[in-house]
Amino acid sequence: MDRGKRPSKSIVGGNNKIYMDLKDIIREYTLPFLPAKSLFRFTGVCRDWKMQISTPFFAHNQSNSFHAVSGLFYQIAGEPPSFISLDPKAYGVPDPSLTFLPVPVDIRASCNGLLCCQARTGDKAYYMCNPATKMWKKLPKPDADHGTDPALVVIFEPSLLNFVADYKLVCAFPSTDFDDGYEFEIYSSAEGCWRISREICLGDRKLLPSPGVHVNGIVYWQMKHGVLVAFDLARERSQLIYGMKGALCVMQGKLCSVSMHGWTVTVNVLSNVYSNTMEMHSKARTWVQKRLINLDPSALGAGSCKQPSVVFADSDTVVIHDGNTIFSYDMKTKETSALGSAVGTRLIAYVNNLVHV
Repeated sequence: MDRGKRPSKSIVGGNNKIYMDLKDIIREYTLPFLPAKSLFRFTGVCRDWKMQISTPFFAHNQSNSFHAVSGLFYQIAGEPPSFISLDPKAYGVPDPSLTFLPVPVDIRASCNGLLCCQARTGDKAYYMCNPATKMWKKLPKPDADHGTDPALVVIFEPSLLNFVADYKLVCAFPSTDFDDGYEFEIYSSAEGCWRISREICLGDRKLLPSPGVHVNGIVYWQMKHGVLVAFDLARERSQLIYGMKGALCVMQGKLCSVSMHGWTVTVNVLSNVYSNTMEMHSKARTWVQKRLINLDPSALGAGSCKQPSVVFADSDTVVIHDGNTIFSYDMKTKETSALGSAVGTRLIAYVNNLVHV
């Protein structure tokens, strides 16, 4: 009889060990790939999970593991910011109005969890913050006058080897010495100061009040009539690129433009920035069509008298502004969802991670 009971005890003990190992695996290798809102909710699972999620090392690991765009901050002029989540159950911030900052602010740019804002009054200082953790830092005053609507781009590439979140801000601002020219000022968090580049970009067009993007060491801003300003950070050289249509975005590590005509979304990829210098009748093109997406008008409501426009896109999602409503199109599932209302706003994409400022 005793011999018959021993195997069952061994099996129970083995099952307990397997269960504990699986729990540890989930804690160590799954949690870092979840968004900040879900992680804050999971701190109530048990004491071990709460301690794990609360450590600076976990925040560093999660900011390197989670890169999905989680939603968009938007703001009507003169009002506090708001947040539209791509999935309200998974993504969110505790204070979308950013009242944890010491002054009222306007949102300017974002990258991989870091949000750049500017004070509305006083010295109009820049603030870097993480809305998920409410951490923030006031930046030194720039040397140049960036104007009333700064063309800022945040550059932050998380690295497992760098525990400190080193980032840069690049601002294109109107030159005071050359009419129709733009200069560039760069802030480095590692150096803690601003520096004006010697480069000056000459052109007869104005920058549009839309977010710029950073791709492979080059920063791009939109100008009127389909022209881009490109600024190479390594060489600190600029050039104008022509023929761009729609909204700037990054897909699979390449600069793309996404436009919408009727209910069709066209994705063009930047192919050759020197096509305008090629010989006549050359087949080289600056922009090459990469993808066409045919949307279902009924899924978008089709109730607006205006042409819908793309306000953001990446490899996973296309966000469309149709009248007063924001819609998202999932590239994988091909499903369209209504996210909420936004009237006359600027939208800034945000990643819901735990990066330390």
